[in-house]
Amino acid sequence: MKNHNILILCTGNSARSIIGEVLVSAMPGFKGYSAGSTPRGEVNPMAMSVLSAKGHDTSGLTSKSWDVFAADDAPTMDVIITVCDNAAGEVCPYWPGHPVQVHWGLPDPAEVEEMSRQRIAFEDTYFSLKKRLQKLAALDFEAMTAPELKDAIQAIHTQR
Repeated sequence: MKNHNILILCTGNSARSIIGEVLVSAMPGFKGYSAGSTPRGEVNPMAMSVLSAKGHDTSGLTSKSWDVFAADDAPTMDVIITVCDNAAGEVCPYWPGHPVQVHWGLPDPAEVEEMSRQRIAFEDTYFSLKKRLQKLAALDFEAMTAPELKDAIQAIHTQR
């Protein structure tokens, strides 16, 4: 079985996309990546805290530009998921390999200002992404055409 490369995008690449990268990489048969259109340059400490508390390895996580994945020597992506509305509306680079692209708009937990509520917001983001990504992992990538895969992955976002 081929490993499927999944790139999670948001504007700052400091919270939602980082959480998505880690969750994808924890799924057998998948490799997660993340990037941002305007990366903050550092991973949000609360994202790191939540991931560590859930038993995930956070070493090596960095906030990086999506240009890294548009380069000729970049890994070829199978699926690209934008998780913030800003990144979804931006003109994206050309992605080698013509990956399936979908949008799963999620609130930014880093925008929650009250510290006691921010942890809850990050936990909600973690579980929301985990639920969606588990459904994505259950799809039969090899049996679906690109349009079918796109529709199936996009539909996951609206399922409850």
